[in-house]
Amino acid sequence: MENSRQLQTLEDDEVGDNHQLTSIETPLHAEAFKIDDDLKIELIEKNFREIMHVLGLDLNDESLKDTPRRVAKMYVKEVFSGLNPDNKPKATAFTNNFKFKEMLVEKDITIYSYCEHHFVPIYGKAHIAYFPNGHVIGLSKLNRIAQYYAKRPQVQERLTIQIANELKETLGTEDVAVIIDANHMCVASRGVNDVNSSTVTSSFNGKFLNEAVRSELLKHVYSK
Repeated sequence: MENSRQLQTLEDDEVGDNHQLTSIETPLHAEAFKIDDDLKIELIEKNFREIMHVLGLDLNDESLKDTPRRVAKMYVKEVFSGLNPDNKPKATAFTNNFKFKEMLVEKDITIYSYCEHHFVPIYGKAHIAYFPNGHVIGLSKLNRIAQYYAKRPQVQERLTIQIANELKETLGTEDVAVIIDANHMCVASRGVNDVNSSTVTSSFNGKFLNEAVRSELLKHVYSK
């Protein structure tokens, strides 16, 4: 039995360290939104209090006593708020009255997310580009869409594709590209403890599959 448990632990660690992607959609169970935020906070507070107790922390200490509540509110209202579809930004597309047909690039969008395998931060920059196809959206909506999908337990590959898919649907075009360059604390603060590496993922679609167009985008993204 002990050997079996050790083997399962090794397999679980291997899946997490390899950042296995199981689906494009964030895995959610059928009753994910049947309870409201207040009850979620109450339940998470209770369970996180138990986690802290098991770790040996004294919850009567002035510095620690309110931590379970703070963590619960942070999870539901902030860092994992992108799980709730009610928080999805309303990205209305507008008619492209200027007839602008060239590449539009919004670069260096700050993103904060959490690795779904270890629940530690992922942070970095997202770069988004598209060619208007009759419609455009406000520049701030590009930031909001990226941050909405980042605010959930994530795998960087999934995050990249989710942002691209949302923009393709909103803009009614395949001519969308997303690049994310991010640091993973599950790599830097545990495991191999590599503080110097970053991870780059991309989703090139439509016109961005053309090498010359892709090169132009990369020049915009990485120019100072």
